[in-house]
This record gives sequence, structure tokens and C-alpha cells, in this order.
Amino acid sequence: MAQLSPLLKQATPVVVDHGEGTYLFDSEGRRHLDFTAGIGVTSTGHCHPKVVAAAQEQIGKLIHGQYTTVMHKPLLELTERLGGVLPPGLDSLFFSNSGSEAVEAALRLSRQATGRPNVIVFQGGFHGRTVAAASMTTSGTRFSAGFSPLMSGVHVAPFPYAYHYGWDEKTATKFALRELDYLFATLTAPNEVAAFFVEPVLGEGGYVPANTEFMAGLRERADKHGILLVLDEVQTGFGRTGKFWGHDHFDVRPDIVLIAKGLASGFPLSGIAASQELMSKAWPGSQGGTYGGNAVSCAAACATLDVIAEEGLVANAAERGTQLLDGARLIGDKNAAIGDVRGLGLLVGSEFTTADGEPDTVTAQAAQKAAAERGLLLLTCGAWMNVVRMIPPLVVTAEQVDEALGIWAEVVDTVTKS
Repeated sequence: MAQLSPLLKQATPVVVDHGEGTYLFDSEGRRHLDFTAGIGVTSTGHCHPKVVAAAQEQIGKLIHGQYTTVMHKPLLELTERLGGVLPPGLDSLFFSNSGSEAVEAALRLSRQATGRPNVIVFQGGFHGRTVAAASMTTSGTRFSAGFSPLMSGVHVAPFPYAYHYGWDEKTATKFALRELDYLFATLTAPNEVAAFFVEPVLGEGGYVPANTEFMAGLRERADKHGILLVLDEVQTGFGRTGKFWGHDHFDVRPDIVLIAKGLASGFPLSGIAASQELMSKAWPGSQGGTYGGNAVSCAAACATLDVIAEEGLVANAAERGTQLLDGARLIGDKNAAIGDVRGLGLLVGSEFTTADGEPDTVTAQAAQKAAAERGLLLLTCGAWMNVVRMIPPLVVTAEQVDEALGIWAEVVDTVTKS
């Protein structure tokens, strides 16, 4: 009998029968409040009726139309629709399936367009598991260990993770930018750097937001040295942070944006957006793929954009995000085991540390497990997996946030006293 790989460890013991909105129902009929959202994927909640209807209708018309062979209406419609929400000047799209594929496509475009070999990523960033993407990932060695040699040409600069350094944000930002300049002087000349790849909020790295000064510093250096600024919005895009794009909080202009996760409410779809001028510098034949821009996924994505607009989900993410972050901070303030609570919109992380300030993985894991036992599904992240993260769907209500915070308060109190 075939089995799943033993390396696929479940974060929770739940075997799902069906999902509805912010809830998952297991095979025994028990309801679970899902604050994982498929790692930020089910933006409109589980099985939103409008998304389901769009997918069902499309399945009856065309499931797969390989988009370098034939063109289909859902892809053309989605491309046009995204033109209305993409950052100004980014008017050309290439679609793929996963976030990792989008990262690799952006890497290829950056190198081909600039003729430069190197890229700079930032400490704690997650960009994927495929070879190039894993080579650019620094959120944990588990993503890149054991299959060296990795891709060359990747250099790592600090991210302004103030709590990690024990500094205020201004000091951490000044340090990060100074070290970036030092990297230019010691490891790679700026005229050999094709691109900066950066997340507006570190995802797997611990839910650490960037800031305006840091992003402005990257943009300034990119403009000065002819470097492309690539913003990885795979987890932060489509309203997740309380603005449509995570980088909207920081008033920064990207050259390339990466999209995935919340784009299609659970259907696999990703892509990169750039200006037509920049995209045209990719070499012929360098973009393609069998399943990219799948017709059903594109139909679901169009419906997702409808739901986000019609139900005011970006504003809801901002309001419910403030409620969730404020509530999580109150809980953290009462429990010495939580050293920091941070986030942006519906991305909220609680970092567990010991009395002497060291990462406390054991307590974080215990809290995540105890929450699941009480019907609240959460995940961990961070280099030491000591950050418990909350990622509810954008449709989450005030009552559901209160319910989650009530469970979380009980969990933290229990695991820190045991």
C-alpha cells in the first residue's frame, strides 16, 4: 500500500472533510477555527460560493488550455483585471503555478535584463524550495540543507529585525543599510548585482514587517546602481496586510512584483509582474510551462478579485488585523514567555523566548499544539520555529477574532504555567 512521504509532518492532527469560510470541519464533524488559511492561500475563506461557482462553470467549459499553444478567456480576463490593481507601470505578466516558480522566473528575468550575475537577498527571507529559490532562502537551513552545492551568485544582507538584534527599529534599519553598503564594498560590486529580492513582511522568517526607511534605502541604492527591486508579495499580496500590497505601507516603487497564494483562493496560480519594457528583455523561450495560467485557476482568481472588492476585504483585513494584533499584544504583555508580538494586517506573530532572551521553541510548539486541541489552528515560523503565527482568511469577522484571542489567551496561560 502506498503512503505519503514520512517527511510530510502535519502541523495539526486534523483530517478535513470540508471547509466553510473561516472554519474547517473534520471527518468527525468537529469545527476548527482556521487561522492558517492554507498558509495564507484561502484569502476569501474556504469554498467561497462565488469562487466555487466560477470554478465549476469553467470546469464545464475548459479545464486546461496550455497558454503557449492556445489562449483562453479566463487568462485574458485575469490579465486585464490585474492591470487595475498592480503597482503603476507594471503592465506585463507571466503566470506560473507556485511561489517558487515565480521567484525563479523573476531571477531569470533580472539576470537576463541586466546582464549581471548576482542577487542580494535579506536575512530571514523565504523565497521557495526549488534549487534557485532555496539558494535565496535564509529563513531556516531546513529549506536548503542536504543538497549542496546551491546556486552561486547569492549574497545575504541584514533585514531590520529589531527584536532579534535587541535594538529599536531605527537602529536596526540604520545597521541593515550600512551593512548592505559594506556588502557592496566587500563581497559584490554593485554593478554586478542584478536585483534585490525582499519580502515586505518576513513570512517564514518570523512575521517581521519592513519599514519605510529601509525600503526607501533599497530603492535609492537600486536607482543609483541600476539594480532591480523585486518585491516578493507571495504571502503579503491581495489585501493580506490591510492594504492591497504589502509594500503599499512603505511607499516604495518595485520593478518586479511576485504574486501567488491569495490570488486564486486555493487554486494553484502564481506569476510575476513587470513593465512591458523590462519584461521584453527576457530572452526568447525563457518563459513558459505546461500548467501556468490554468483556465480554472484563472477563473477562480477573477472571482477572488470580485469578492475582495465587493466585500471590502482589504479594509476588513486592516480592521480585523488591528483587532488581532492589539489583542495578541495584550496577551503577550501578560506573559513573560512571549518576548515580542508583531505583524501587519492579518499577519500576526507571537515570538516565544526564555527568561534570558533565547528562542523558546518548546513552549511555542506546545502553544500551537494546545491551540489545535481547543479548535484553533495555527502555525509556527521563524529560524527556531519559536514564533506562533496567525493568518486567518480575509473574511474573518470580529467575533471570530475574539473567539481566537480567547482560545489563545487560555493556551498561553496554560502552557506557560505548566
